[in-house]
Formats: sequence, C-alpha cells, structure tokens
Amino acid sequence: MTGLEQMGKNAKQAARGLAAAGALKNKALSAMAAAIEGGESEILNANAQDLEAARENGMSESLLDRLTLNPARIRGMAEGIRGVAAQTDPIGTVIGGGVRPNGLKIEQVRVPLGVIGIIYEARPNVTADAAALCLKAGNAVILRGGKEAIRSNTCIAGIMRAAVEEAGLPKDGIQLVEDTSRASSVEMMQLTGYIDVLIPRGGRGLIQSVVQNSRVPVIETGSGNCHVYVDDSADINMAANIIFNAKTSRPSVCNAIETVLVHQDIAEKALPVIKARLDEKKVEIRGCEKTREILGSGVIPAVEEDWGTEYLDYILAVKVVDSIDDAIEHIARYSSGHSEAIITKSYENAQKFTARVDSAAVYVNASTRFTDGGEFGLGAEIGISTQKLHARGPMGVNELTSTKFIISGSGQIR
Repeated sequence: MTGLEQMGKNAKQAARGLAAAGALKNKALSAMAAAIEGGESEILNANAQDLEAARENGMSESLLDRLTLNPARIRGMAEGIRGVAAQTDPIGTVIGGGVRPNGLKIEQVRVPLGVIGIIYEARPNVTADAAALCLKAGNAVILRGGKEAIRSNTCIAGIMRAAVEEAGLPKDGIQLVEDTSRASSVEMMQLTGYIDVLIPRGGRGLIQSVVQNSRVPVIETGSGNCHVYVDDSADINMAANIIFNAKTSRPSVCNAIETVLVHQDIAEKALPVIKARLDEKKVEIRGCEKTREILGSGVIPAVEEDWGTEYLDYILAVKVVDSIDDAIEHIARYSSGHSEAIITKSYENAQKFTARVDSAAVYVNASTRFTDGGEFGLGAEIGISTQKLHARGPMGVNELTSTKFIISGSGQIR
C-alpha cells in the first residue's frame, strides 16, 4: 500500500465519523480558527521561507502576491473558518419528498460526499478554506498543494489537525500530501477506491490536466478569462472605476478581468479615461487596431492568443466592438465561463446580456471581483465551478454534499 493509499484509507475511516459529527463540527472549526490565530508567528515564518525560495526561482510579483501571507490575511483565514461555522449545517436537511399513495414516506436528505481530494497551486489560504468547508459538510479532505507553498501548507495543516483532534474529531479528516511531485497528483487522480471526488483549483493548465487524466470524478473549477463590456450608454467614470478594480485590486486571482470590450460609439470618449486609471498601476494594454488608433502606439498590438489568455498579471486585452451582440459573441467564443460584466444604463441591454451570456456569474454595473464565496455569503468557497453538473459558481458547504433517499414504511411490498 502506497503512502497515498494509506492516507485514503485513513480518510475513509475519518469520513464515517465526520458524517455523524453534528455539533462537534462547529466546535472543531472554532478550535481551528483560534489555533490559526495563535500560530500566526509560526505560519509567517514558514511562509517567509516559501517566499524566499519562490523569489530565488523567479516567481512573478503577481504570483508572489497569491503566495504571500501577512497578519491581515491570517486573520482573514481564521474569520473565513468562523464564517463557515456560522453556516447552517446542511447534513440531514430534507430537501424534498412526500407521502406516496401507498403510505410510503419518501425523504430526500443531504449527506456528505465522503472523501474530497483538492489539488491546488500556490495559495496557502486554500488549505484553511478547503479544510473548513469539507469538515462542515461532514467530509474528509486530502489536500495536495503546490511546491511553492509547501512549508506554509504543512504548518497550517498541522495546526488544524491538532485543533480538530483536541475538539474530539479524527485528525485524519484533514490530511496534506507533502510530496509535491507530479507523481503524487497523478496518483491522486487514480485513487477511485478512496477519493469520492477531486477538485482542482488553480490555472488552466492544472485544471485541464486533472479533467483529462483523472479516473476519480472531477468538479471543474474555473480559470478566469473574465470580461467587462462597456455598453454605448455606460457611465464612463463608473466603467473606468470598475475596470480598474476588476483588473488591479488583485490581478493574480481568477475573478480578475483579462479583457475589456468597448462599444464603438463610446470608445473615443471612454478609452482614454479607462487608460488613465489603468496607467496608475502601469497596466500593459494589448489592443485591437481601433483601440490603438484611439490610444496611440503605446498600446501593444493584440494577437489572437490574447483574447483567450488568463494573464494573472497587470496585462489587459482591449477590443472595440460594433454592438452588444458582437460583445456577447466574443465572450461566447473566448470566455472560460467564470465571470462577465456589462456597464450600461440600458435596462434592455442589461437583460439581454444576463440572459445570453452563459457564465457562472454575470454582473450588471459591478466588478467581477465579487465572485467569491465570502462575498456571496457562503463564508468561504472551495472554488468557482465553471461546469454545469452538480455545482456552478462559488462552491460553499451545500455544494459539498450529495443526497440520499430515506423511505419509511409500515410493511408495504411491491
């Protein structure tokens, strides 16, 4: 039996206990949050070592931001766990059913998925978020983070495991794979007897690798090739502010925008205002021919590849479009199905955009940066699902459950 198979076996055993843990889950979550706050210096020390190694290996500044922890982010992790604890426990909730003509009482109830595997990249906060959500939904979790964050992840996981055990639940409900080689992720994809569902969280390459190679069922979370469309009736200052926020507040995350589409009738007025805001953060613009005519030669000519790229950096593709229909068609062709926004004063165009754009989150006059479990009132999220089966959009506690039918009779036979 390999090390991962043993982890799977331990997780299966832990999952049976977690499925019926009831109020003990909240006790464990509270203990986890307090332990993370109490372990701040230990976590920051481990994270500093990860950051030093990442810089030596030439990691970009935007990706370093994803890796970086500080006191505020550690408090945010703890508050995220408390937010999960505050959610209604979904397990045992009756979501459907009734009494049949023959007297059988049918109840469809929420149950845990079982053992969830998470494969993710250099985001140490995912370690805390994923563990908390899985535990709240009565699942065991096997976490496999990227090599860039291994010291941070190991420290955070160790702190949480000790807190869970002290609260009276099995510590193997949370396990971290410390082997960050490709072999460990490949083996996780084959653990059909132990892992019930696998959730990749990261860039397009990671997600597609898991989707294409896993024998374990996969919930596909999304890379974020997100768009903002500036309609001909848009408030230009609003558009500039939303684009600035959606691109620059944290460009390394999946809900940051990568492309701006501007209606031709407003482009000459809107584009200089938008560029002025983006210049504050030295955002590189890659524009279509019309964009370059308006903004000048400082704009890099866009190529076909730019429209489908998730930059995760201070780079933005910009295109002038003929109409809202042209914008919707562009999004349909290039979007990853994550988050899109329209800036408009037209109710008719807002309705058209939200009805025809087929992404997990569609906004009217607001930043795509709100596509987040915490912002949607879920406490935290396991990821943003861009598929249509089982779950779509930010995945909170309810999305980490399945259902079963409970049938009560009085001797009925068929």
